[in-house]
Amino acid sequence: MSKHFEDARYYLGRAAEHAKAGVKEELEPVEARVKELVGREEDEPEPEPSRLDRIQADLKELEERAEGEAREAVASARERVKEYRGHDAAADE
Repeated sequence: MSKHFEDARYYLGRAAEHAKAGVKEELEPVEARVKELVGREEDEPEPEPSRLDRIQADLKELEERAEGEAREAVASARERVKEYRGHDAAADE
């Protein structure tokens, strides 16, 4: 897969995460109003995520961070190779 498509896929995923967070933030007042109307208390705790859910979330976060770091490392290596080849070609002339 082309680097451009891989980058686009990564950034689309990040955009989706940000959009989800934005929608959640915008709907919090509506959620509070609905809870009030149906008699569910605002202070009622949400069910805690299971141990498996927490581990999966941690692994997803680590995967995304590692993927980003790997992309940066590959981009840096490509740039160094490009500079090296450009420098080498100029020295041969």
